[in-house]
Amino acid sequence: MNHSVLCYLEDTVKKYPNKIALTDATGDITFAQWRNMGLCLAEEIRRKNHKRAIPVFVYLPKSAMSLVAFVGVLYSGNYYTPTDVKFPFEKAKSIINALEPQVIITNRECAKKLMDGGIPSDNMIFVEDVDMTRGNLDSSLYLDTIIDTDLAYVLFTSGSTGVPKGVSIAQRSIMDYIDWAIHEFQIDETTIIGNQAPFYFDNSILDIYLCMSTGAHLHIIPEMYYAFPVKLLNYIVEQKINFIFWVPSALIGVANSGLLETIDCSCLKKILFCGEVMPNKHLNIWRKFVRAEVYANLYGPTEITDVCAYYVVNREFEDDEPLPIGKACKNTQIMLLDDQDNLITTKDAMGELCVRGTGNSVGYYRNPEKTMQAFVQNPLHNNYQELIYRTGDLAHYNEYGEIMFDGRKDYQIKHMGYRIELGEIETAILGIEGVQNACCIYNENVSEIVAVCKASENLTEMEIRKKLVNILPKYMIPTRYYLMEQLPLNDNGKINRKELKKHIMEDA
Repeated sequence: MNHSVLCYLEDTVKKYPNKIALTDATGDITFAQWRNMGLCLAEEIRRKNHKRAIPVFVYLPKSAMSLVAFVGVLYSGNYYTPTDVKFPFEKAKSIINALEPQVIITNRECAKKLMDGGIPSDNMIFVEDVDMTRGNLDSSLYLDTIIDTDLAYVLFTSGSTGVPKGVSIAQRSIMDYIDWAIHEFQIDETTIIGNQAPFYFDNSILDIYLCMSTGAHLHIIPEMYYAFPVKLLNYIVEQKINFIFWVPSALIGVANSGLLETIDCSCLKKILFCGEVMPNKHLNIWRKFVRAEVYANLYGPTEITDVCAYYVVNREFEDDEPLPIGKACKNTQIMLLDDQDNLITTKDAMGELCVRGTGNSVGYYRNPEKTMQAFVQNPLHNNYQELIYRTGDLAHYNEYGEIMFDGRKDYQIKHMGYRIELGEIETAILGIEGVQNACCIYNENVSEIVAVCKASENLTEMEIRKKLVNILPKYMIPTRYYLMEQLPLNDNGKINRKELKKHIMEDA
């Protein structure tokens, strides 16, 4: 029985030692090389700091070497935190201050940025200086000291106060997630994964550990390709990629390009998405031109190891219909709780989505106050300690018993005496022909709903409003409209609502 995520890699190396595991812009790495390079790096980490269960900061460009670093950290008995070397230094520094890493894995080029910012080099390991060609390394010396409750990683998300929050995930949470995904989506050594998610974003966990556990081939798609859909789709076709797990914004960009009509992407068999709402309007374009075996909408915050609910798309939807998030993943329970913490079981009644199961984070890193606010005793009983995670998301059950996402509690507004979900307005706008993307913001200062849209050239703000009058009640019609060539995205590829709101408030 596996007691560490590394047992996945050990088993895969026995089966497929010379099979290509990772491909990036620099070349290929086999499973045996991935393991061996990781063990060499683990020796260096232990030499630098012999302690176990210490935080290790990985400051490398997105590449196969990043994944070698993750494996090296895990073999050394420690946990990793990656970030993007293209982030402004102050953002990286805020994560370093919160994490207080005892080892930093980087290269000499990236290290210069850290050192110029005042980060000492004493605890840095430069990957160029590590001899990763040594063989016959004994992994049992490391594996025997690791158990499944050990942390695997800490990923930092933006806090509401500007201070990053570190979500701490144990190894058994990853294993529970990956075992479910392998079974549910039939992943094996013939799977070719096209990775989109940055490694500091939890969506990447599925790509990385599916590869490690099954012998699947992981392609780290060059980031620049997402700005050039022709290059992106041609890469997918040339590399025969058959599995993708992307944020909806990436899929929306491809759908809006019109290229799915002309480029044959029939190699794609399994298309999964997560991270934000996927509009059916754009999903319908994908479903029309790419007859994949599986389209699946996955849902979950970073605090529950990426995903806790999923919906395999099994029926047709109108462009303006919302997509379900479906049902709980195996070994997970989702509870909808009302304002009095009563369990909701009836259709259409809205409540906060709460989660229990092994996927839940062990809490926010070095932040007990935030942890106690979000991870609370199950209010349905007090017989023993059982912590659940309160997501802050609202949801209800539809007529099929599927969970429908209704938006964030903080996206629910009180306007003209009515409680309104901004997500419902966004869904209506996205259903209008010519609208390619949309976001709604509420300006509390002047009590107005503002719609920000990316639309075709012949569609005006007034035409959007006229169409909404026939769809939504008057109190839900936005007061102001902005048309933009591109909606700003945050680091994870989601619509940057904070930036939009700041712009709108300044312009009011």
